[in-house]
Amino acid sequence: MGDVASNVSTIMPNPNSDPPEKKNMLVQLANYSQLAFIFPAATVAGWLVGLALDHWLHTTWLYLAGLIVGIIAGFVELIRTVTSSKNL
Repeated sequence: MGDVASNVSTIMPNPNSDPPEKKNMLVQLANYSQLAFIFPAATVAGWLVGLALDHWLHTTWLYLAGLIVGIIAGFVELIRTVTSSKNL
């Protein structure tokens, strides 16, 4: 019988315990403002890598592939930041 009580106490949270502490508003602002820099930076970095590959391999289309990869990387970082901050 004591075993069941210990299992219930681990599953159900204690109503008297304090809720998890929320992060400071400035920390949250910094976390979201990084998106304003990361998304364009990833796009430009992908474009520049594509341009460099175009120059090195004497092609004319790799800058588009680099641009697309940079945009995808920006969206991945956007999703990672937003989903990690849901617990705040």
